[in-house]
Amino acid sequence: MADTNDIQTFIKPYVVPEGSDELNRVLESMATGFAVTDDKIREIIKGMHKSMKTGLDHDDSDALPMIPTYVCGRPTGKETGTFLALDLGGTNLRVCQVTLNGDTTYSLVQQKFTITQDAKESRLWDFIAECVGVFLEEHDLHPEAGRRTIPCGYTFSFPIYQTGIASGNLSMWNKSFTVPNSVGRDVVNLTQSAFQRHHVPVEVVAVLNDTVGTLMTSGYSHPDTQMGIIFGTGTNAAYWEDLENIGKWAGPDRKGEMVVNLEWGAFDNATDVLPYTPHDNKLNRKSSNHGLQVFEKMISGLFLGEVARNAILSLVDQRLIFAGRSSEILNKSYTFDTAYMSEIVADNSDDLANVKVVLEGTLDIPPTTLLDRKVIQHVCNMIGNRGVRLSAAAMSAVLLARPELLTSSVSVGIDGSMYQFYPNFERDLYSVSRVFLGDDFVDNRLKLHLAKDGSGVGAAIVAMTVDRDRNR
Repeated sequence: MADTNDIQTFIKPYVVPEGSDELNRVLESMATGFAVTDDKIREIIKGMHKSMKTGLDHDDSDALPMIPTYVCGRPTGKETGTFLALDLGGTNLRVCQVTLNGDTTYSLVQQKFTITQDAKESRLWDFIAECVGVFLEEHDLHPEAGRRTIPCGYTFSFPIYQTGIASGNLSMWNKSFTVPNSVGRDVVNLTQSAFQRHHVPVEVVAVLNDTVGTLMTSGYSHPDTQMGIIFGTGTNAAYWEDLENIGKWAGPDRKGEMVVNLEWGAFDNATDVLPYTPHDNKLNRKSSNHGLQVFEKMISGLFLGEVARNAILSLVDQRLIFAGRSSEILNKSYTFDTAYMSEIVADNSDDLANVKVVLEGTLDIPPTTLLDRKVIQHVCNMIGNRGVRLSAAAMSAVLLARPELLTSSVSVGIDGSMYQFYPNFERDLYSVSRVFLGDDFVDNRLKLHLAKDGSGVGAAIVAMTVDRDRNR
């Protein structure tokens, strides 16, 4: 087994025997920059624990946000019933009917509505109510006997300051939304008022983000779930924490546990411990949120391809690949999609035929040599390997923050395109984390599960737990 604490382990795979000394010198330097040794991961885990502890104690711009979600009820997998979920994104509103079968399984019926420009600019809340009304009518849905409304979970993908399980004030609009008289107001109240105006018999009983939804979706099928993670276009995590450890929690009860939203994409924005390279810095300084979400920019699908594009163009500029030529497509930001990295990394053919198709067919690079294609595959592997090792570091850090749980079985619910589609991502999560969590725990008690559609199913499950606890 390779010694992942030896920097040479991260350099040797990228030596190209048929390449020039200068090319190999540059590749060695690049591989060194992207390397994440075991000692570096231990440093990251230590830094994340410090940031988590500070964020749990009080709000600090230099620490992880560690946002209390007010979600305190775990699903058992035995609950039954039909619940609604709303998933408001930047492009679509999804209305879902989730039926919990009581045997850890569920079924989903959903309808997607494209958000009109008029809704984005002025009448969003009425638009939501109209769409929900259409869904209820088309699926002949009514409140249960003895009830006046249908309980509903609400995944709201805009920044809110959450003040309760079913209340949160809008911090700002983004994604081209400009609805007036909304910022600073409770989004649940605004939505509920629209339901009343349109006589829609629905009550929003919980508002949440998609990471909390992922945790709860996994928790219904796997009641030992302790953590939910998004490894996709973006990245974030949520986990169960003892209330007594949440120093900034001002609620009346400090017994029990609550889901905490880490917002870990913001970890180490000062880059004190993360392996930051010139290619990361180029992406960061050109991004609209310069200096923010630095960790997310190193591991998530939206950004990995751009880091790779920056690294590739640095080799082009030194005339080490493609005879110093590029293309109009490759010269534009965010044209080297992370999906291309997946195709390139997965190519095992002798002539790297799929790499050739991506480079020449998709990116319009002039005819490439086999050496060019090998170098591109090496660059993608360096950046992809760094991404999965950093992902494993973050997952391990959160699990190690609750060491008392590691003696029992632990499930982690994960969603997102990186987890689903990047070659060997799950396998490598297990492999890397065993160094820090231990062989016994990883082999016998840790289970990673795909938890699809947390923003829909998870919202309904949170609605179920709130409704259940309220009825008690």
